[in-house]
Amino acid sequence: MEVKIIRSKKRLRTVSARLVEDSLLVSAPLMLSQERLDKIVAGFKLKFTRKRLKEELGKEHNLSDLAGKINKRYFGNKLRVESIEYVTDQDSKFGCCNYNSGKIRISHKIGLMPEWVRRYVVIHEMAHLIEPNHGREFWKIVCRYRLAERARGYLMAAGRQIDEGGAGL
Repeated sequence: MEVKIIRSKKRLRTVSARLVEDSLLVSAPLMLSQERLDKIVAGFKLKFTRKRLKEELGKEHNLSDLAGKINKRYFGNKLRVESIEYVTDQDSKFGCCNYNSGKIRISHKIGLMPEWVRRYVVIHEMAHLIEPNHGREFWKIVCRYRLAERARGYLMAAGRQIDEGGAGL
């Protein structure tokens, strides 16, 4: 991502940025130190990169469509999923579900994994709409997916790789 910085005498305190095609246009005060500006620009780059990734994953691997198919096949269309979306600020969990509101958040890392793993994570989170904990009844629901154990193993290995600072996820 190319960065273009525009310094202005009129701008006194704030720094703003916008993405124009593949360029990040940053407007900054003239008197802001380069060191401080570099930190701010790094934050903007991360923010816009994550936003773009989330949009691309949403188009490529539509979670609403997947949740609808899973709801029909595994739950008889009985679940109410208020929203399901990829998020880029969830690094320690692959997914989370608020069973009261029906909102499901899936880590962007899952969007980069095989479809059968993505399907497992969505089933896992949707099962929380019925059973909020990880008790026996919860696992009965999740294990109806025939690749559940395989996907859990894949995620354990992926989680270990993330914990060890491995690349790729």
